[in-house]
Amino acid sequence: MDRSRRYPSDLTDLQWALIEQVLPPPKWMGRPEKHSRRAIVDAILYVVRTGCAWRYLPADFPPWQTVYGRFRQWNKTGATERILDELREQVRISQGRNPQPSAGIIDSQSVRTADTVPTTTQGYDAGKKISGRKRFVVTDTLGLLLVVCVVAASVQDRDGAKGTLLSLYHALGVRYVLADGGFAGVLVDWCQRFLKLTLEIVRKPKGQKGFVLIPRRWPVERTFGWLMLHRRLARDYETHPEVSEHMIRWAAINGMLGYLARGGPATRQPRRTFHTPE
Repeated sequence: MDRSRRYPSDLTDLQWALIEQVLPPPKWMGRPEKHSRRAIVDAILYVVRTGCAWRYLPADFPPWQTVYGRFRQWNKTGATERILDELREQVRISQGRNPQPSAGIIDSQSVRTADTVPTTTQGYDAGKKISGRKRFVVTDTLGLLLVVCVVAASVQDRDGAKGTLLSLYHALGVRYVLADGGFAGVLVDWCQRFLKLTLEIVRKPKGQKGFVLIPRRWPVERTFGWLMLHRRLARDYETHPEVSEHMIRWAAINGMLGYLARGGPATRQPRRTFHTPE
């Protein structure tokens, strides 16, 4: 079923042209696909952007079982990660950068979980006073997502970063990563010893009070801001941490599609001022 663009989260023709070429090809044997891939991608982005449950997809999308099944299939076969990698390369090339990054920035974010999330995959972050899960992400210096790892919020930054950086090592071979003071200590030596990776700790300026953007580390903070514009990520609703990781990847895909379609980052709308009559 072909759909005209009805929701703000729907792909434009240009965005669909960008993603269509990196989707896995249809099976050449068996029944033809009943629902268009564009409609399925639109439905996935609708869930990620609005935060609705799969069962509550509007009726003009393909059946939610079909959408969720394709979502799981693409995640399981690695198609989601390949889409993310391809779009990131396109954004980097458009910025005059090498397709493959040589440096990354790591950070973590603790988020609350829904009541339906199994307690065995949750934990309590005493520092942030949050019961839920913790997201570890590594971005390039433009703030584009490289790898993501979701664990219980009780996991310390130094411990959760090991699995994340190991994934980065295998996926992209990045050998230089920036981090904040929460990752200092034995993790720096571990990275050098086992991954041959330089983990540079960028500390806050002395005497800093309140929130201040830290040079060279702010792109990853901005990335968390971009991701949280997707309501599905405002709280972790997923039964399995792996599904949470894929939701974050689809949010990053959505952001990069917008960047490529616009030809640059989004611009903030000018603030409107209202004057009271005299």
